[in-house]
Amino acid sequence: MKKIISLAIVMLISIAATNAQRYAIIDTKYILEKIPEYKDADKKLKDISTQWQKEIDDKQAELDKLYKNYDAEQFMLSDELKKKRETELFNKEKEVRELQKKRFGYEGDLFKERQRLVKPVQDKVYNAIQKIAVAHSYDFVLDKSEGITVIFADPKLDKSEDVLREMGIKF
Repeated sequence: MKKIISLAIVMLISIAATNAQRYAIIDTKYILEKIPEYKDADKKLKDISTQWQKEIDDKQAELDKLYKNYDAEQFMLSDELKKKRETELFNKEKEVRELQKKRFGYEGDLFKERQRLVKPVQDKVYNAIQKIAVAHSYDFVLDKSEGITVIFADPKLDKSEDVLREMGIKF
């Protein structure tokens, strides 16, 4: 009986060894930071974002001023005028919220700009990773930059520089 169990364990170990999976670890954040196109796109996105945020901040400051004026004057206004001013304030507030959603909301202008500027670079990186994975017969390629936690990774498994070389990027 012990011989059968031992034989089964040896067979399982040998099967596991022959089915060992090959994997590599990359750092897409490191790769992207080395690509000039990405740096340019990221700078453009930050500039656009700053400009749009200023636009929203200016509208919010204007709204805050209107609220402050209304608070100071509301005791002297007729009910009709109060209602008119409140409607005005409500509409301005709605306008600010809609602008913020349009610029920074889910699938808003910033999202579209990111797709336009960054996605082509990300696609190039993905294609380079795919070429390396196929050429080296990797079963898995893990990204250690964000989202996936890697407790330990042997530095020789990090293929980030291979991806940069595949893309023709000097580092």
